[in-house]
Amino acid sequence: MMKMKGMNHAHGGSGGMASMSHGGGAHGAGTAKEIAKGAVVSGTIHTGRRLVNRLYKHPWVLIGLGFAAGYLVHKHRKAIISSTNKVVGKGKDFVLSQKENLEDIVAEHEEGKEES
Repeated sequence: MMKMKGMNHAHGGSGGMASMSHGGGAHGAGTAKEIAKGAVVSGTIHTGRRLVNRLYKHPWVLIGLGFAAGYLVHKHRKAIISSTNKVVGKGKDFVLSQKENLEDIVAEHEEGKEES
């Protein structure tokens, strides 16, 4: 094991891990909760993936899902089209503003070249 320079100090007392309590109890409990959450999420995802893979192998389930999706798209088609048009309009505005910003930056750069 490599010894690091300047790391040979003692905390006083008898030494060891027992004397090095720095109040990390709350931090340790929070970490344990996060680890438990991660384990639960991982297990849920694995179980859900197995269930979905099993369901997708049955043709009637796929046909039913297709009908349900088609019905919902048909029922909400006006809202889908209007929200899509809004997104396209915002995208065009964003591209135009970025083009203007780029033109401004190029113009400032050319002015800086002319001055120097």
